[in-house]
Amino acid sequence: MERKSRFSQWLRRPRSTAADTGADAQAVREDLLLAAAAAGFPLAVAAHPSGYGCSCERIGCPTPGRHPVSFAWQTLATTDAEKVGGWLRAQPQANFITATGINHDVLDVPLEAGHQALERLGAAGVEVGPVATCAPDRMLFFTKTRGTPDDEDEWWPCELDCHPETMDEHPGLRWHCRGSYVLVPPSRVPGDGQVVWLLGPERPLPEPLTLLESLTDACAQFAGERPDHDHESAAWPIGR
Repeated sequence: MERKSRFSQWLRRPRSTAADTGADAQAVREDLLLAAAAAGFPLAVAAHPSGYGCSCERIGCPTPGRHPVSFAWQTLATTDAEKVGGWLRAQPQANFITATGINHDVLDVPLEAGHQALERLGAAGVEVGPVATCAPDRMLFFTKTRGTPDDEDEWWPCELDCHPETMDEHPGLRWHCRGSYVLVPPSRVPGDGQVVWLLGPERPLPEPLTLLESLTDACAQFAGERPDHDHESAAWPIGR
């Protein structure tokens, strides 16, 4: 109850304050990550921005702070609070990703389109689940997954399906399902950007199809309003 209360207080307060330093900041990070794990989001350790590069120390890392630290991230991803807490204490600067297609999917759209969709969904009375923003220009809608059928033959692919190596092919809407991941709050991205919750992970996950029409319409409008938009800069390619 105390942890849930602290998490709710964090969501209501300004995103950055002088008090968020040292032990207090670490406690906030732990609360946010454990709230995500408690919501059923499988977590794994990711790299974080370091100076002008990435903590992975790869020369020319194409996605600093945005990729898992292990190639076995799908196997390692867990909702176990003790494991997540242990990782955080051992690597206090680490970002975290959540593996999609296990307990949840993520519909990932340009930030402006996401705000438009939120307004439309709210006006229509559609229940929206957890929503996060990822600086500088993406919004993440967490939904139930369609990606773990008991019968493999029941799996149905979608042209919106997005994987780490195909991020740059989806400058508009990306459907993160099996084999993909997204950063979770309170991850940091280069340039002092952050991943933050707009609507917290305690919210029930909606069916993805209840959001899809509004999101695709908003993305189409966003693309139409910005015909000269640089798709390469909008994409989020992930390096392994």
